[in-house]
Amino acid sequence: MTEDFGEFKPKKKYSLPEALAKIYRYCAYQERSHQEVKNKLYEYGLHSSEVEETISRLISEGFLNEERFAKAFAGGKFRIMKWGKHKIERELQAQGLTKKCISIGLKEVDDSDYRKTLKALIRKKSELIHEENTFKKKDKVARYVIGKGYEPELVWEMVKNYFGDS
Repeated sequence: MTEDFGEFKPKKKYSLPEALAKIYRYCAYQERSHQEVKNKLYEYGLHSSEVEETISRLISEGFLNEERFAKAFAGGKFRIMKWGKHKIERELQAQGLTKKCISIGLKEVDDSDYRKTLKALIRKKSELIHEENTFKKKDKVARYVIGKGYEPELVWEMVKNYFGDS
């Protein structure tokens, strides 16, 4: 009878020293959340006590820091993927971060850059939509940027300004 690891079926069972060497490289490559590292350690075939001990060790040695992860994640998703704050917040929650860490991460998104990015997304999407009916066009543009995680109130305010509504 085989042991069931649920969604974390180990591809190969590593010894603790092998798993440690791999996880140090994994964490050094880029910022990781505690959840990502836990998942990876379970994939390596470690037991829960070993996983918890390893997580504690990585935190104390500075390889894992959720505030640092939140800042890197929020800043990167905003600058590269052009995500809005709502989407970034949802993704950080899905990673199991605390409200405090999420708040710290969202501070990486500068308000003026945020508005400029939103305005650019509205302009770009508006140019791509070939719709004669202005109401429908505004709706499509707004839905697109709201789907990227921007706040609906801010989106509608900026869409109205872009299309010259009062």
